[in-house]
Amino acid sequence: MTLARSLPDDATEWWIFLGAFGLYMLGRWFFAWRQARREGDAHPVRTAFAEEEEPDAVDAAPTGGFRSYRQFSGFVAGAVIVTLAAALTDGRLRVALLWVIVPLLIVALSYLDFRQARKARSAA
Repeated sequence: MTLARSLPDDATEWWIFLGAFGLYMLGRWFFAWRQARREGDAHPVRTAFAEEEEPDAVDAAPTGGFRSYRQFSGFVAGAVIVTLAAALTDGRLRVALLWVIVPLLIVALSYLDFRQARKARSAA
């Protein structure tokens, strides 16, 4: 018996993973675009895309893959919420809850990452 999962065998699972990654990137881009518009940038779209290309703007992660304890706490809390929703519900309610909760958690994590990167840029 093994608890580890292999790579998805079904194309639907790949689309779910790609959709989660795309939603995360779209959230990061949206928050950068909104910040550039608030600051009165002449080209907020260009600024939002250029934000991800600055390698020296973000410091190395101090612990593991997380840059702050907020990111780690957000990841753990999100995993606990998804696990509870999946374990305590069944059928259509489970599907509906996960289709609502998971995108909200992904956008929240992208916002935490955006804030961390913005803080690192302003400190530099």
